[in-house]
Amino acid sequence: MTKVFIDGSQGTTGLRIFDRLAERQDISLITLSEELRKDPSARKEAINSSDITFLCLPDAASIEAVAMANENVRILDTSTAHRTSAQWIYGFPEVFENGFERVASANRVAVPGCHASGFIALVKPLIDAGILPAEALLTCHSVTGYSGGGKKMIAEYEGEGRDILLDAPRQYGLTQQHKHLREMKAVTGINNEPVFCPIVSDFYSGMCVTVPLFKSQLVKGDASAIKEIYRNKYNGPIVQYMDDPDEGGFISATGVLGKDSMQIFVQGNEDRILLVARYDNLGKGASGAALQCMNIMMGTDITSGLDL
Repeated sequence: MTKVFIDGSQGTTGLRIFDRLAERQDISLITLSEELRKDPSARKEAINSSDITFLCLPDAASIEAVAMANENVRILDTSTAHRTSAQWIYGFPEVFENGFERVASANRVAVPGCHASGFIALVKPLIDAGILPAEALLTCHSVTGYSGGGKKMIAEYEGEGRDILLDAPRQYGLTQQHKHLREMKAVTGINNEPVFCPIVSDFYSGMCVTVPLFKSQLVKGDASAIKEIYRNKYNGPIVQYMDDPDEGGFISATGVLGKDSMQIFVQGNEDRILLVARYDNLGKGASGAALQCMNIMMGTDITSGLDL
């Protein structure tokens, strides 16, 4: 039985991972009491008693926790701290050649950021195929539920007498310094960070990421060629290309609410192409991605414990 510790189990991502693992018969959860869960020595002992540890912590705390761990403990870090580190494997196996093997053999895996997951899923295959040049100047819009902002934002949206500004979608990251930009550039292999427009709206969870392209930006091919690339690449149980959302001309960010899957679409027309990824920001955008990577590391069914 695999021994698992979740450092930071009281946060949104940690709680969801804990709930999923508590139902599994092949996992033995290591837990700390409330008075010990922030105690460094207790955390160190729990980490090094585990086979796999999830880090659901702020960046600085994750770096501290990694320093506590011996080399035999396998770490899954959900923070931003290690996503562009050459010593860590990026935990999105579907987008890499031999990606599943890379995760299976890794001791240190960085779980992707929620917004970044959609952008990378859409852009990296086109860069790898040579259909989109690395020097392309890209834009990305991402609509997300408020749970992505953690406990503080959840309390703001769900509290009584809340600010009227929360009733409408709110764009943020206005300085173009969002923390996901580094991995969006590094993992896809593009030369320039995209213009990134994240938007939080009044729903709990769900995410829809859109990358618009002009056909003139493509080195070769067209929308049909992009569809074929996605169709061949994304046909697994978790990430799937779909021809159409079939929602009467709309696409809702809550279309896979509560699921751990991701849907990929190509919309628009031959001149103006819309690349779209839809998933749950707490699913394939966070805890679902972390659990999938754990399954791969354990050598079990990659969908075990996931809701697809």
